[in-house]
Amino acid sequence: MAANNRRMSGKKGAQVGSGGQRRRGLEGKGPTPPAEMRKGHKKNRIATAKTKQVQRRPVARGRGGRGTSEMVVGRNPVVEALREGVPASTLYVQQFIDNDERVREALQLAAERGGINLMEAPRPELDRMTNGLNHQGLVLQVPPYEYAHPEDLVAAAHDEGEDPLIVALDGVTDPRNLGAVVRSVSAFGGHGVVVPERRAAGMTAGAWKTSAGTAARTPVARATNLTRALEAYKKAGVAVVGLAADGEAEIGELEALDGPVVIVVGSEGKGLSRLVGETCDYRVRIPMPGGAESLNAGVAAGIVLYEAARRRA
Repeated sequence: MAANNRRMSGKKGAQVGSGGQRRRGLEGKGPTPPAEMRKGHKKNRIATAKTKQVQRRPVARGRGGRGTSEMVVGRNPVVEALREGVPASTLYVQQFIDNDERVREALQLAAERGGINLMEAPRPELDRMTNGLNHQGLVLQVPPYEYAHPEDLVAAAHDEGEDPLIVALDGVTDPRNLGAVVRSVSAFGGHGVVVPERRAAGMTAGAWKTSAGTAARTPVARATNLTRALEAYKKAGVAVVGLAADGEAEIGELEALDGPVVIVVGSEGKGLSRLVGETCDYRVRIPMPGGAESLNAGVAAGIVLYEAARRRA
């Protein structure tokens, strides 16, 4: 009987009580990750070295300065940012992540765009990078935005043989409004947007997404002092038109929109600040028969840009 048991124990195949381990071992584990994410692979080592170099590299200062880097956190936000063409330098993926459809799409989009480093990182490292936010295993690093200088926008218009058509934002703090204005400027043939350096929305990932990709071809300039930037525009022969609910004229009556102009849009709640309002050559209003008290910056800018484009056509 003992000999028989020894013969039986030598048989091949799954043993009783294996828990299905051999069956699970035959199941698919999803697509093979890109070489940049496979630990020990040459491309993974190169990508890691490049990322460390970027993190150590001092920030260069352009004429309009640079913004700060930003992290897009979470599976849906990362996928949406990649779909909308938000600039990105590195996609961080958590080790042993559950490889669902969103993760696969993020990896595919990053690979198709090119120029995005793919880095695998343990969960504690991603927790540290995101200050404990719910990153769901995906983090996208957005590099600092390279701002133009306000003078560059006028120079670009003159290079194209056109009268400058610029929008300046005064006290607008929502990046989505900035993105909407950038989109309208691009749609109506404008030459750029000016924002103050402090207490104002900047070109974040949210602004990029709202711009629907137009931020790639419509410059945003940053002014240390918006009032001084507007005064410099006036000296260069550009009319400064401020939007105000109590403006002296309606936009349809303003002939200044025919020529070089910068349109100043204030915040939805407070409107133009006192100094900026006093700097404007004209203060105009948008007629609203429906009785609304105000429009958000993106809508207001779009209406005036349309009127300017119509006059120039």
